[in-house]
Amino acid sequence: MFCPKCGSVLLPRKEGSKRILVCSCGYKSSGMEKTKITETINRKGREVEVIEKTDFETLPKTKAECEKCGHKKAFYWTLQTRAGDEPETKFLKCEKCGYTWRDYD
Repeated sequence: MFCPKCGSVLLPRKEGSKRILVCSCGYKSSGMEKTKITETINRKGREVEVIEKTDFETLPKTKAECEKCGHKKAFYWTLQTRAGDEPETKFLKCEKCGYTWRDYD
């Protein structure tokens, strides 16, 4: 609720056994004993980007040694997996065996 005098947000306060809403300008509400403040947060789930086997041919390649088979080339792509102020995560997929790993450099 907002103050009818100045438009600021009214804050709950307990005075004796009564609960009232007050404003920084001095306004006090009456008859608000059953007022309840609630907050609803709607979170949107992140979709994980799935890359099909046929899509790898269009991805760029880089020189990277596969941890599994030792091959020297891999497809790569980047994805924002953390907060916006953090760097993207680089994913690599071996050209030969298909092993996928992350590169945090």
